[in-house]
Amino acid sequence: MMTRLFRRPLAAAHAIAGAAFVAALALPGGLTPGAVAQDLTDAQAIVDRASAASYYQGPDGRARVHMSITDAQGRERSRDFTILRTDIDDRDNGEQRFYVHFSRPADVNGTVFMVWKHVGADDDRWLYLPALDLVKRIAASDERTSFVGSHFFYEDVSGRGPREDTHSLAQTTDTYYVVDSEPKDPSKAEFARYRNYIHKDTFLPVKTEYFDGQGKVYRTYTVEQVETIDGHPTVTRARMADSQIGGATVMRYSSVAYDVGLPQDVFTERYLRNPPRQHLR
Repeated sequence: MMTRLFRRPLAAAHAIAGAAFVAALALPGGLTPGAVAQDLTDAQAIVDRASAASYYQGPDGRARVHMSITDAQGRERSRDFTILRTDIDDRDNGEQRFYVHFSRPADVNGTVFMVWKHVGADDDRWLYLPALDLVKRIAASDERTSFVGSHFFYEDVSGRGPREDTHSLAQTTDTYYVVDSEPKDPSKAEFARYRNYIHKDTFLPVKTEYFDGQGKVYRTYTVEQVETIDGHPTVTRARMADSQIGGATVMRYSSVAYDVGLPQDVFTERYLRNPPRQHLR
Protein backbone atom coordinates (compact mmCIF):
# COMPACT_ATOMS: atom_id res chain seq x y z
CA MET A 1 0.00 0.00 0.00
CA MET A 2 1.51 3.33 -1.08
CA THR A 3 0.20 6.75 -0.05
CA ARG A 4 1.65 10.18 -0.79
CA LEU A 5 3.26 11.89 2.19
CA PHE A 6 4.38 15.10 0.53
CA ARG A 7 1.56 15.73 -1.94
CA ARG A 8 3.62 17.99 -4.17
CA PRO A 9 7.32 18.72 -4.55
CA LEU A 10 8.69 20.71 -1.65
CA ALA A 11 8.53 24.44 -2.42
CA ALA A 12 9.94 27.60 -0.90
CA ALA A 13 7.39 28.46 1.73
CA HIS A 14 8.78 30.10 4.85
CA ALA A 15 11.94 31.47 6.39
CA ILE A 16 14.14 29.55 8.80
CA ALA A 17 17.00 31.41 10.45
CA GLY A 18 16.45 34.26 7.98
CA ALA A 19 16.63 32.11 4.81
CA ALA A 20 13.82 30.88 2.57
CA PHE A 21 13.30 27.14 2.96
CA VAL A 22 11.27 24.32 1.42
CA ALA A 23 8.23 23.47 3.49
CA ALA A 24 4.94 22.71 1.70
CA LEU A 25 4.09 19.50 3.57
CA ALA A 26 0.85 17.52 3.70
CA LEU A 27 1.08 14.72 6.23
CA PRO A 28 -1.02 11.52 6.30
CA GLY A 29 -3.60 10.83 8.93
CA GLY A 30 -4.23 14.48 9.77
CA LEU A 31 -0.92 14.91 11.60
CA THR A 32 0.16 18.41 12.40
CA PRO A 33 3.82 19.22 11.66
CA GLY A 34 5.80 18.91 14.87
CA ALA A 35 2.92 17.09 16.63
CA VAL A 36 5.12 15.41 19.22
CA ALA A 37 4.80 15.27 22.98
CA GLN A 38 8.01 17.17 23.56
CA ASP A 39 10.77 18.49 21.33
CA LEU A 40 14.12 16.73 21.50
CA THR A 41 17.13 18.75 22.57
CA ASP A 42 19.97 16.23 22.16
CA ALA A 43 21.48 16.85 18.71
CA GLN A 44 23.20 13.45 18.59
CA ALA A 45 19.92 11.67 19.36
CA ILE A 46 18.17 13.62 16.61
CA VAL A 47 20.87 12.74 14.06
CA ASP A 48 20.81 9.07 15.12
CA ARG A 49 17.05 8.96 14.49
CA ALA A 50 17.45 10.76 11.17
CA SER A 51 20.04 8.21 10.02
CA ALA A 52 17.76 5.35 11.07
CA ALA A 53 14.79 6.88 9.22
CA SER A 54 16.86 7.40 6.05
CA TYR A 55 18.74 4.10 5.82
CA TYR A 56 17.27 1.52 8.23
CA GLN A 57 13.56 1.20 7.42
CA GLY A 58 12.67 -2.50 7.72
CA PRO A 59 15.28 -5.28 7.91
CA ASP A 60 15.99 -5.07 4.17
CA GLY A 61 14.77 -3.36 1.03
CA ARG A 62 14.89 -3.01 -2.74
CA ALA A 63 14.29 -0.11 -5.12
CA ARG A 64 14.74 0.81 -8.75
CA VAL A 65 16.43 4.14 -9.33
CA HIS A 66 16.52 6.46 -12.33
CA MET A 67 19.29 9.02 -12.11
CA SER A 68 19.22 12.14 -14.31
CA ILE A 69 22.51 14.06 -14.44
CA THR A 70 22.60 17.62 -15.82
CA ASP A 71 25.99 19.28 -16.20
CA ALA A 72 26.89 22.98 -16.07
CA GLN A 73 26.20 23.32 -19.82
CA GLY A 74 22.72 21.85 -19.49
CA ARG A 75 23.61 18.53 -21.10
CA GLU A 76 21.72 15.54 -19.70
CA ARG A 77 22.55 11.88 -19.29
CA SER A 78 21.02 9.15 -17.20
CA ARG A 79 21.71 6.00 -15.22
CA ASP A 80 19.30 3.22 -14.22
CA PHE A 81 20.08 0.82 -11.40
CA THR A 82 18.57 -1.40 -8.73
CA ILE A 83 19.69 -1.05 -5.15
CA LEU A 84 19.45 -3.84 -2.58
CA ARG A 85 20.01 -3.34 1.16
CA THR A 86 20.12 -5.62 4.17
CA ASP A 87 20.78 -5.01 7.86
CA ILE A 88 23.24 -7.37 9.54
CA ASP A 89 21.87 -6.86 13.04
CA ASP A 90 18.74 -5.42 14.63
CA ARG A 91 20.32 -2.17 15.82
CA ASP A 92 19.49 1.16 14.28
CA ASN A 93 22.62 2.53 12.62
CA GLY A 94 24.32 -0.87 12.81
CA GLU A 95 26.17 -3.00 10.26
CA GLN A 96 24.63 -3.02 6.76
CA ARG A 97 25.26 -4.26 3.24
CA PHE A 98 24.35 -2.51 -0.05
CA TYR A 99 24.38 -3.92 -3.57
CA VAL A 100 23.82 -1.59 -6.56
CA HIS A 101 23.43 -3.12 -10.04
CA PHE A 102 23.40 -0.86 -13.13
CA SER A 103 21.29 -1.77 -16.17
CA ARG A 104 21.29 1.37 -18.38
CA PRO A 105 22.77 2.86 -20.48
CA ALA A 106 24.57 0.07 -22.32
CA ASP A 107 28.05 1.28 -21.42
CA VAL A 108 27.40 0.74 -17.68
CA ASN A 109 25.19 -2.36 -17.93
CA GLY A 110 26.46 -4.94 -15.47
CA THR A 111 28.45 -2.49 -13.37
CA VAL A 112 28.08 -3.27 -9.66
CA PHE A 113 28.79 -1.15 -6.60
CA MET A 114 28.80 -2.95 -3.23
CA VAL A 115 29.20 -1.59 0.30
CA TRP A 116 29.80 -3.26 3.65
CA LYS A 117 28.89 -0.52 6.09
CA HIS A 118 30.67 -0.73 9.44
CA VAL A 119 30.22 0.98 12.79
CA GLY A 120 33.29 2.74 14.14
CA ALA A 121 35.48 1.74 11.18
CA ASP A 122 35.91 2.58 7.51
CA ASP A 123 33.35 0.99 5.21
CA ASP A 124 34.41 -1.57 2.61
CA ARG A 125 33.44 -0.64 -0.96
CA TRP A 126 33.86 -2.49 -4.25
CA LEU A 127 33.17 -1.48 -7.85
CA TYR A 128 32.92 -4.12 -10.58
CA LEU A 129 33.61 -2.88 -14.13
CA PRO A 130 32.38 -5.51 -16.62
CA ALA A 131 34.12 -3.97 -19.66
CA LEU A 132 37.45 -4.67 -17.97
CA ASP A 133 36.23 -7.63 -15.90
CA LEU A 134 37.82 -5.76 -13.01
CA VAL A 135 36.89 -5.64 -9.32
CA LYS A 136 38.17 -2.39 -7.84
CA ARG A 137 38.32 -1.56 -4.14
CA ILE A 138 37.24 1.99 -3.37
CA ALA A 139 39.49 3.53 -0.73
CA ALA A 140 38.06 5.32 2.27
CA SER A 141 39.66 8.49 0.93
CA ASP A 142 37.43 8.22 -2.17
CA GLU A 143 34.11 7.98 -0.29
CA ARG A 144 33.39 11.62 -0.94
CA THR A 145 33.99 11.58 -4.68
CA SER A 146 31.48 11.44 -7.53
CA PHE A 147 29.26 8.37 -7.71
CA VAL A 148 29.37 7.23 -11.37
CA GLY A 149 29.75 10.77 -12.66
CA SER A 150 26.80 12.23 -10.74
CA HIS A 151 26.56 15.02 -8.16
CA PHE A 152 26.01 12.40 -5.46
CA PHE A 153 29.02 10.90 -3.70
CA TYR A 154 29.72 7.24 -2.96
CA GLU A 155 29.08 7.98 0.70
CA ASP A 156 25.62 9.40 -0.10
CA VAL A 157 24.43 6.00 -1.34
CA SER A 158 24.92 4.17 1.96
CA GLY A 159 24.92 7.16 4.31
CA ARG A 160 27.41 8.94 6.48
CA GLY A 161 27.89 7.46 9.93
CA PRO A 162 26.11 9.65 12.52
CA ARG A 163 29.10 9.40 14.88
CA GLU A 164 31.60 10.75 12.34
CA ASP A 165 30.64 14.34 13.12
CA THR A 166 30.04 16.63 16.06
CA HIS A 167 26.44 17.86 16.07
CA SER A 168 24.73 20.90 17.58
CA LEU A 169 21.08 21.91 17.53
CA ALA A 170 20.95 25.30 15.79
CA GLN A 171 17.19 25.79 15.87
CA THR A 172 13.88 24.05 16.51
CA THR A 173 10.82 25.18 14.57
CA ASP A 174 7.26 23.88 14.43
CA THR A 175 8.29 21.57 11.60
CA TYR A 176 12.05 20.99 11.71
CA TYR A 177 15.08 20.30 13.82
CA VAL A 178 17.90 22.33 12.29
CA VAL A 179 21.21 20.64 13.10
CA ASP A 180 24.75 21.82 12.31
CA SER A 181 27.49 19.20 11.99
CA GLU A 182 31.27 19.38 11.75
CA PRO A 183 33.56 16.45 10.84
CA LYS A 184 35.56 15.06 13.74
CA ASP A 185 38.37 14.38 11.27
CA PRO A 186 38.46 17.31 8.80
CA SER A 187 41.07 15.52 6.68
CA LYS A 188 38.40 13.01 5.61
CA ALA A 189 35.84 15.55 4.38
CA GLU A 190 35.88 18.29 1.75
CA PHE A 191 33.30 20.35 3.66
CA ALA A 192 33.84 22.53 6.74
CA ARG A 193 30.36 21.82 8.08
CA TYR A 194 26.85 20.96 6.94
CA ARG A 195 23.35 21.87 8.08
CA ASN A 196 20.45 19.41 8.13
CA TYR A 197 16.75 20.31 8.19
CA ILE A 198 15.19 17.23 9.79
CA HIS A 199 11.43 16.81 9.62
CA LYS A 200 10.12 16.40 13.16
CA ASP A 201 7.41 13.81 12.42
CA THR A 202 9.28 11.53 10.01
CA PHE A 203 12.87 12.35 11.06
CA LEU A 204 13.80 12.45 7.38
CA PRO A 205 16.39 15.10 6.48
CA VAL A 206 14.60 17.09 3.77
CA LYS A 207 17.42 19.50 3.05
CA THR A 208 21.19 19.42 3.62
CA GLU A 209 23.52 22.33 2.94
CA TYR A 210 27.29 21.82 2.77
CA PHE A 211 29.53 24.79 3.61
CA ASP A 212 33.10 25.43 2.52
CA GLY A 213 35.85 26.98 4.63
CA GLN A 214 34.63 30.49 3.77
CA GLY A 215 31.16 29.73 5.08
CA LYS A 216 29.50 29.54 1.66
CA VAL A 217 27.00 26.86 0.67
CA TYR A 218 28.38 24.99 -2.34
CA ARG A 219 26.42 21.73 -2.32
CA THR A 220 22.73 21.24 -1.54
CA TYR A 221 20.63 18.09 -1.15
CA THR A 222 16.86 18.57 -1.37
CA VAL A 223 14.07 16.03 -0.98
CA GLU A 224 11.40 16.72 -3.60
CA GLN A 225 8.95 13.89 -2.88
CA VAL A 226 8.22 11.48 -0.04
CA GLU A 227 5.71 8.63 0.00
CA THR A 228 4.61 6.21 2.70
CA ILE A 229 5.45 2.69 1.52
CA ASP A 230 4.60 -0.33 3.68
CA GLY A 231 4.19 2.08 6.58
CA HIS A 232 7.62 3.69 6.09
CA PRO A 233 8.02 7.35 5.02
CA THR A 234 10.33 6.98 2.03
CA VAL A 235 12.16 9.48 -0.16
CA THR A 236 11.11 8.83 -3.77
CA ARG A 237 12.67 11.86 -5.44
CA ALA A 238 15.77 13.80 -4.37
CA ARG A 239 18.10 16.35 -5.93
CA MET A 240 21.78 17.15 -5.38
CA ALA A 241 23.18 20.41 -6.75
CA ASP A 242 26.80 21.57 -6.68
CA SER A 243 27.63 25.20 -7.40
CA GLN A 244 31.37 24.51 -7.69
CA ILE A 245 31.03 22.23 -10.72
CA GLY A 246 27.58 23.37 -11.82
CA GLY A 247 24.50 21.35 -12.64
CA ALA A 248 22.55 18.87 -10.55
CA THR A 249 21.50 15.22 -10.31
CA VAL A 250 17.96 14.01 -9.60
CA MET A 251 17.29 10.49 -8.32
CA ARG A 252 13.80 9.00 -8.68
CA TYR A 253 12.96 5.81 -6.76
CA SER A 254 10.29 3.35 -7.91
CA SER A 255 9.15 -0.21 -7.10
CA VAL A 256 10.32 0.36 -3.54
CA ALA A 257 9.74 -2.65 -1.28
CA TYR A 258 10.69 -3.55 2.29
CA ASP A 259 10.97 -6.89 4.11
CA VAL A 260 11.73 -8.76 0.89
CA GLY A 261 13.82 -11.50 2.53
CA LEU A 262 17.15 -10.93 0.78
CA PRO A 263 19.75 -13.61 1.58
CA GLN A 264 22.94 -12.14 2.97
CA ASP A 265 25.18 -14.07 0.58
CA VAL A 266 23.88 -11.77 -2.19
CA PHE A 267 26.16 -9.12 -0.69
CA THR A 268 29.42 -10.98 -1.33
CA GLU A 269 32.11 -10.77 -3.99
CA ARG A 270 30.83 -13.85 -5.83
CA TYR A 271 27.83 -11.81 -6.99
CA LEU A 272 29.84 -8.91 -8.37
CA ARG A 273 30.40 -10.79 -11.63
CA ASN A 274 27.23 -12.90 -11.43
CA PRO A 275 24.27 -10.69 -10.46
CA PRO A 276 21.46 -12.29 -8.37
CA ARG A 277 18.89 -11.59 -11.09
CA GLN A 278 15.96 -13.12 -9.21
CA HIS A 279 16.40 -10.44 -6.53
CA LEU A 280 16.89 -7.58 -9.00
CA ARG A 281 13.52 -7.90 -10.75
